[in-house]
Amino acid sequence: MVRLPLTPAEVARGERLGALLRRARGSRSMLDVALAAHISPETLRKIESGRVATPSFPTIAAIADTLGLSLDAVWAEMNRVDRMDQVGQVEAAVGEGAVLPVTRHPSLAV
Repeated sequence: MVRLPLTPAEVARGERLGALLRRARGSRSMLDVALAAHISPETLRKIESGRVATPSFPTIAAIADTLGLSLDAVWAEMNRVDRMDQVGQVEAAVGEGAVLPVTRHPSLAV
């Protein structure tokens, strides 16, 4: 089976997941957390480092449970888009002469 290369968005999402898990693990050792989650320490290391950007759901669920994280919190962090990234993209587009769409608030509709 051939895996398609990850998109930049998938890579960024994996990096956010890894950072969240490292913060939640705190001072606990990687070995202790991995054993409690019934995964290998190497798997946890790869996820935390972002090398495995798309781990399986059961793996994420086991790690989240071990660390006391809700799956909602994990999902929100994985799918967060940094506001500064959006601002940077808009600034770059404006610098290139892009025309930005104008939107109106629904209450102003005629």
